[in-house]
Amino acid sequence: MINLDIKKLEKKRDYLILNEDNITIGFSTAEENRSFNRNTEEGIKELDVIKNEFNVKELAYLKQIHSDTVYVFDGQESFNDNEGDGIITNKLDTCIGVFTADCVPIILIDKTLGVVGAVHSGWKGTISGIVKKALEGMKEKFNCKAENIKIYIGPHIRKCCYEISEELKERFLKETGIEEKELFAGRNLSMEKVIEKDCLDFGVKEDNIFSLNLCTYCTEDIKLHSYRKSDGSYGRLFTFVIMK
Repeated sequence: MINLDIKKLEKKRDYLILNEDNITIGFSTAEENRSFNRNTEEGIKELDVIKNEFNVKELAYLKQIHSDTVYVFDGQESFNDNEGDGIITNKLDTCIGVFTADCVPIILIDKTLGVVGAVHSGWKGTISGIVKKALEGMKEKFNCKAENIKIYIGPHIRKCCYEISEELKERFLKETGIEEKELFAGRNLSMEKVIEKDCLDFGVKEDNIFSLNLCTYCTEDIKLHSYRKSDGSYGRLFTFVIMK
């Protein structure tokens, strides 16, 4: 896994932007106190703003339910009413994205075939392997090859701050097969380690996995929304990918 150098990312308003040829990856921040909560009027307005800011025809997202359900977006009407936590598409001029406020946002891209994906992975999605299901979807629906896929992991609550119960810790150790010293510090979990393993097991190259090494809970240099830190406020980050 390679840590992304934040200084090399473009700053556009309160986004951190990474451009991969005709593909744009965006990580929103909370620098301007914007929130992309789809359940609020303000959040919907902010989502509409993205279409204008990035000049896209369509914006696709889901009613996230901490599942391992992944959809293919091909322009369906009322797509945004679907319940699930992952989207893949080969549509141009389209923005797909996920909402987070401690959970892990993951962007997947295959520049060779022109396929992208966005995944929301909380602990439930992480332990059920939602990123692997998204990879499987890219392979089955679009014939993507693992060696051509790049993974970008966005800001989330990291091992430094994410304490879970002893019962859940034992479940992660049993179901992932990852050594305790790699996966945990005490009861503090690294969801990223599980996601990385799933990608490697699928066949993604290690040097094609990138991480934006920011913790939503304790990072101070960049303001981010954190559900835990804010005692349940409605602030949400939006991590997205656009293919032109």
